[in-house]
Parts: sequence; C-alpha cells; structure tokens
Amino acid sequence: LNKRNMSERAGKMIIKGALVYTDNHVFEKKDIYIEGERISDSCKDGNLLEADGLYAIPGLIDIHFHGAVGHDFCDADLNGLKAIAEYEEKNGILAICPATMTYSEEILNHIIDIAKQYKDCEKEKGAALVGINMEGPFINAERIGAQNPKYLKKPDVTMFRRLQKRSEELIKLIDVAPEVEGCMDFIRECHEEVRISLAHSKADYEIACQAFRHGVTHMTHLYNAMSGINHRQPGPIIAALENGAEVELIADGIHVHPAMVRFTFDIFGEDKVILISDSMEATGLLDGDYQLGGQNVTVCGKRAVL
Repeated sequence: LNKRNMSERAGKMIIKGALVYTDNHVFEKKDIYIEGERISDSCKDGNLLEADGLYAIPGLIDIHFHGAVGHDFCDADLNGLKAIAEYEEKNGILAICPATMTYSEEILNHIIDIAKQYKDCEKEKGAALVGINMEGPFINAERIGAQNPKYLKKPDVTMFRRLQKRSEELIKLIDVAPEVEGCMDFIRECHEEVRISLAHSKADYEIACQAFRHGVTHMTHLYNAMSGINHRQPGPIIAALENGAEVELIADGIHVHPAMVRFTFDIFGEDKVILISDSMEATGLLDGDYQLGGQNVTVCGKRAVL
C-alpha cells in the first residue's frame, strides 16, 4: 500500500482480515486501522479493504541495489528510475537508496542529477528515494567483482565533496577499500560527512581495524569481494564484528550460503544485519543477456555472471 496516496484518498481505512507480521515474528490474522498516515488502535467509518489471505508487513527499505525491469540506476534516465521505483513499491519496498557503479565523476554527475529530479518530482506511485549509495570508484582492482576497472580511482576528498554538493547531501553511503593509497586520510576527513563502508577490498584484520577506528561503520555485501575468515588471519569480517559495524547481507542462497546467513545473524545480532538485494536490471525479467556498469551480464535462473 502507498500510504501517501491512501491518506490523500481516504483519511481513514480498515484493512480487514490480513495476515499481519507481528512482534512475535509470526503472521497472525488481524484487522489494521489507519487514520491519516498512522496505524491506530481502532477506527470507525473508515474505507474497508478486504485483505483475507493477503500478507501485511512493514514497508521495506533497500539500501543497496542497482536496477530492475530492464533499467539501471546508472542509466541516468528519469523514466527508467520511475519504472524501477514502481517495481520496488509493488514488491513491498517503499524506500530506496540505489547504488552507483564504478564510474567517472562526469557520469556520476548525470546519475545524481536524475536522482534529484526523481526525488523532487510529484509522483502518485513509486518508492521514495531516500539517498544514494556510492559503491565506486574508490575500491581495489583485485577485488573488483562486477565493477568496471576502467573507472577506478584513488579516494579523492574534493571529488566526493563536489558530488555531495551537487547531490544536495543525497549521498548517504560511500564504499572504500582502506588498503588503497590515500584511503585512511579520506576516512579520517569524511567520516562525519557520510557513512563510510568497507567494500571490494583486500584489507586484512589489522588494516580493517584501523579503518574502523578512523570512522568506517559499515560493511558492503559481507563475505563478497573481501577476504574471508581464517583462524590465523581473521580478516575484515572479524574486525567488523569487534568494532560494532553494521553489515549488509545478500540472502539469495547464491552470494552467501544459507548456513552463513544463520551464522551472521548469530554472531552480529539482528540489529546489525541489513538484508539487501543488490539487484540489477534483469530483476523481474526473463533469463538472457543484460548490462551492469557497462559490462555484459548473462542471467540464468537466480544466477547472474559476467
């Protein structure tokens, strides 16, 4: 449900007989009463919506994804971003923080301009854009993943501040590989201006701990594109645990094994784990050939590969 449109249409609403996700982490058959934009204990004379057999959950937020239904955030196309946002909303994601790929400042400028246009435009449908996740270009070529090495760049404070000013403070997350030359200085100087995340990195335990001490508080798609856990070389994952970082997790059964998902919740705690989709333009479409960050990607079933 789009609560903004709902409140405009009806001031009051009764959602009847929905399977409601409760604090007990189970679905229970309940009625939901809404007045204005708030859920209330009761409501009289509200518009009735029969929801028998339908599930009701809080609106989700995806802070790390690239696209859907044939469109990519980095296309810098307003209609494409609207289509992505409408698809997200239809699937229960009511707030989005789409991610850029590793690109030049010129290309990132165009992406930012479209994000601002979407955020500022009047819209009756589509998820709310609450920020931008800047995944590149300050990462390590040796943990490049699906990013484009052509546009890699050493961490640059002035470049980031130009982009942040242009975005009107829309950049909420920025990824860095702390072992890259100049990165520790970047972290020290910018950590109070934006949330900094360790990503696409070869950092060992010691370097990661140093990065967390200087201001990193987040881990991008944990386990993917970083060193793993070893009993003699604990690596950045254990550093994140010891320093209280929040961690993203792609729980699709492919990027991370289900046993590791359970392990992550056990050791980090549910308040530190952020489920993300990291979806691309093929999401919602059939198998085939697609693009991600200017590179060709083949999709077969749940798996997407360069």
